[in-house]
Amino acid sequence: MYNKITNDDIKRLCEIVGDENVITGQDISPDYSHDELGTIESKPDCVVKVENTQQISKIMALAWERVIPVTVRGSGTGLVGAAVPVCGGILLETTKMNKIIELDTNNLTVTVEPGVLLMELAAFVEENDFMYPPDPGEKSATIGGNISTNAGGMRAVKYGVTRDYVRALTVVMPNGEVLKLGGKVAKNSSGYSLKDLVVGSEGTLCIITEAVLDIIPLPKHSVSLLVPFVDMKSAIEAVPKIFRSKVTPTAIEYMSRDTILFAEDYLGKKFPDKKNDAYILLTFDGNTETQVDEDMNTVAELCLEIGAVDVYIVDTEERKKSVWSARGAFLEAIKASTTEMDECDVVVPVNKIDEFINFTHDLAKRMGVRIPSFGHAGDGNLHVYICKDELSDTEWEKILTDCFDEMYKKAEELGGLVSGEHGIGFAKKDYLKKQLGDTPIEIMQGIKKVFDAKNILNPGKVCF
Repeated sequence: MYNKITNDDIKRLCEIVGDENVITGQDISPDYSHDELGTIESKPDCVVKVENTQQISKIMALAWERVIPVTVRGSGTGLVGAAVPVCGGILLETTKMNKIIELDTNNLTVTVEPGVLLMELAAFVEENDFMYPPDPGEKSATIGGNISTNAGGMRAVKYGVTRDYVRALTVVMPNGEVLKLGGKVAKNSSGYSLKDLVVGSEGTLCIITEAVLDIIPLPKHSVSLLVPFVDMKSAIEAVPKIFRSKVTPTAIEYMSRDTILFAEDYLGKKFPDKKNDAYILLTFDGNTETQVDEDMNTVAELCLEIGAVDVYIVDTEERKKSVWSARGAFLEAIKASTTEMDECDVVVPVNKIDEFINFTHDLAKRMGVRIPSFGHAGDGNLHVYICKDELSDTEWEKILTDCFDEMYKKAEELGGLVSGEHGIGFAKKDYLKKQLGDTPIEIMQGIKKVFDAKNILNPGKVCF
């Protein structure tokens, strides 16, 4: 189906980007064969580090002519194999495209290249008294990767997800053609929104080379609440009651005691409270201290009324760092606690979170395996991890398959979906097909064929 890369192809790639930016053979680091989770591995035939749109356009024209598969990679922080070159070919690394091009304070936008890291963008706009609201947990991810997966994060409760902040994109099509989708306009009803179709497409339709993103004025005040409950049911039941109080927190996270202990061990730092089985962590922000305090007090009183053990105000920088650094380290902490793990990134209705989490606890007992979890209680996005620990490879493969089958089936029964923010990639595509059925998958495949008739861009992912 695909042609192998020849010495002539390598020569042409070197002419486009320079010899120093083309890596082949034994010089290719094993890191390029997997993403952060590491459960899917496949080596590219060559790695090409690109620096601008024009280079990508020429590379894609070559790949289109020669029918060579191309997979785009940013920081490699994904968890579903979306940036793994499962068909070999060219791995196109965009980390050198890391310029913040423009801050437009009149239109409230920032224009960036795809290799800019989330933490770099957040720091830049904050220095200029603005905020880029999407806040995925992995701060070292690239903006291109965030857009490609429609990343959500902890502030999605109040501010929405990445798609809500993408104003315009410059993209390279699989045949090398450069397109501009969207614009700095605040409204757009000019035909189908191709820009929104690209957001969340996981690099299967085209390559993002520049993005115009919305920003907002930086809220002047913020405070967090750490609220312990006797059990997860009580903690999760508090969430819809908080929404009915007409207060909209910036974030509502849930966490269990065992996950907190993993983070303590991993970071070597103490959490403010670890005596209780379940916690919700809330943040409030706004432009006046009075309003933020009113919202915080309303929710604090409500939580105590409905059975919270206590309410801790997290208002100093030291406390914020202690609590939020632990929350940010949950994934790495769980990963460090086991020999291997895989993730179930489902999203369910908020009022079904407790039922799903209890189901995973029962499943863990039945299967004889650890299944820790944490997630975004405010929007129902759960991060559930199956841990291998001391299981043999044969036992692990069987249990992993059985656990995934049961968890995705349960999520669907509860009205949920396969992925809340990490995407489908290679790892979850069979579950997507099973849940959506033939017609939606055929529509997706039809869209893919219109964009990429030769199926050279990130093949083997999402709906193929």
